[in-house]
Amino acid sequence: MIFVTGGTGLVGSHILMRLILENKKFKALKRSTSSTNICKKVFKFYNLSDKFLQINWVEGDINDIPFLEEEIKECNFIIHAAAMVSFNPRDISIMNKVNIEGTANIVNVALDNNIKKIAYISSIATLAREKKSKIINESNYFENTGKESNYAISKFYAEQEVWRASAEGIDVVIVNPSVILGPGDWSKGSSQMFKKSYNGLSFYTEGVTGFVDVLDVSNITIDLLFSEIVNERFILSSENLSYKHFFEKLAIEFGQPVPKFKANKFLSDLVWRIEMIRCFFTKSNPLITKETSISSRRQSYYSNEKIKNTLGYNFIKINSSIKKYCKFFIDDLD
Repeated sequence: MIFVTGGTGLVGSHILMRLILENKKFKALKRSTSSTNICKKVFKFYNLSDKFLQINWVEGDINDIPFLEEEIKECNFIIHAAAMVSFNPRDISIMNKVNIEGTANIVNVALDNNIKKIAYISSIATLAREKKSKIINESNYFENTGKESNYAISKFYAEQEVWRASAEGIDVVIVNPSVILGPGDWSKGSSQMFKKSYNGLSFYTEGVTGFVDVLDVSNITIDLLFSEIVNERFILSSENLSYKHFFEKLAIEFGQPVPKFKANKFLSDLVWRIEMIRCFFTKSNPLITKETSISSRRQSYYSNEKIKNTLGYNFIKINSSIKKYCKFFIDDLD
């Protein structure tokens, strides 16, 4: 039996889909306030709506230890995909509670119940940044330079909890996905890039980062969970692309003009400051923050050699992902 957290999200939904297709027994955690609409939409995208009804949901919270004790005691494996992603300074406290404290709770209950193995979905945000044009690999250990996002810091400390599980006798694997492409809530996370591009973008930033298909993330996570590979971390990234190149591809696929104007540091800094003032008076969430402004200009190149050599895995080409998910987005408008 597998205990899965984060099943209502983008990666978690795809993990549940594969587990069902392989007739694996699992419990999928959802909070009482969480909607399963994104998960339902994902299953529909792949013409598997009937399979959605087979999901064994359990309602609770990763910060409810008695609940975790009760639900995990009959499980052998854990896939921990639950996380809060926010670059809004107002969310630091709740994000730390979910990402750090929640992961610590999962680890503590796993240790109490002799769980065999934990697969943890982390992020490339926990990897140290290399100088321009240098390749980042799994040996780039996190350094808080003062420019790292609060999200990155929370995921780093969450990783430390998982490594604690390893030190205390539980087998673990950690995956560090780059920017994940997939169908989900088009107004949140990386999926919102499709919506923004469909509506038209005039500006691009000079940043470079890695991109990966959500199917690669879910498939590799499950492959690692049931493999003999233990106590290792793996970068999951198909290709490194500039934001300019990426948004050009999206624009062309949607039949929109490509972004023509470069948003330099001065403009980016001006925009996030204006957003902070707007949000102060409107009490709304900022469209861009200082953290996202810095991230959008950072040029980071990621190596996928370790996972390719370990599993012999071939990543989905990003061009293919873009075409597929642009079509999904348009179909979802109907």
